[in-house]
Amino acid sequence: MTTDTNMKSPEAAAVPPPGRAPDDKRVPRGRKRLLTRRDRITLAFMAGVPTVLHVALVWVTAIASILLAFTSWDGIGFDSIKWVGLDNFQQLFSDNPQFWPAVEHNIIWFVVLILIPTPMGLFLAVQLDKRIRFTRIYQTAFFLPVVVSLAVTGFVWQLVYNPDTGLINSIIGANKPGHYIDWIGDPHLNLWAVLVAASWRHTGYMMILYLAGLKGVDPSLREASALDGANEWQTFRSVIFPTLRPTNTVVLVVTIIEALRAFDLVFVFNKGAQGTELLSILITNNIIGESSRIGYGSAIAVVLLVISLAVIIPYLIATFRKERQA
Repeated sequence: MTTDTNMKSPEAAAVPPPGRAPDDKRVPRGRKRLLTRRDRITLAFMAGVPTVLHVALVWVTAIASILLAFTSWDGIGFDSIKWVGLDNFQQLFSDNPQFWPAVEHNIIWFVVLILIPTPMGLFLAVQLDKRIRFTRIYQTAFFLPVVVSLAVTGFVWQLVYNPDTGLINSIIGANKPGHYIDWIGDPHLNLWAVLVAASWRHTGYMMILYLAGLKGVDPSLREASALDGANEWQTFRSVIFPTLRPTNTVVLVVTIIEALRAFDLVFVFNKGAQGTELLSILITNNIIGESSRIGYGSAIAVVLLVISLAVIIPYLIATFRKERQA
């Protein structure tokens, strides 16, 4: 038998010939691959630009608003800025006839959102969690108002509330001259009309939050409840709903924030006319209104910031505490 000299053993094939660098250039063990200069520039750009924008547009403006709350400024030239101390806050709490109605309307906004669209969102989430047919289509349909711009939502509901050609007045026969209902212009109705539109949007938001919470419920809990003879309502009340406590906390915080930052719908509807005054509307009207009172508007913004932080900070503390315990 003759041996083929061209055939090589695997061990011989693995050894590179003398004078030739190996094809696999691996970093030796125990040594870390350092970032190249190009990698550092890319990371600095990707992290630095958002950080600069966040600091400039959020933190700098927030600090500037806090400082301007103790001044009087008409917005024309920095020389006209005058330090007035607590005068803006004193005037805000004592002499402004619109402040306390605005606070009341924000509270009403929160109460309505927590009592109507939140239970509706929970109900829809429970039904969609049963894996019924066309679940994805229903989820998309109910969540679509959350994705659509609030300006577009306000425009659509303006058409619905139109006194002459609106859908509601046409259905109830209140679109005749002298007998129509002005849903947006009537100070006794406009706030509730806006809240209907806000609730329509908020329902889809709550549905998604609760649906995410229901997906995290252990299926064995449902099975154990069924074996014990509990019906569907008893299972939800005694087993499922208690496990949704973290979700309920998120829903509560989100609803409070939504009630405090409500602005877009009201501004699109009637620019915060009588009956729909909100704290955010007062801030806008005083800062960029006809009579620019930046210091006074900033004082209202500081009050709104303090109320928001009173809700957000305890939630963050509780969240971080749970993460440390876990």
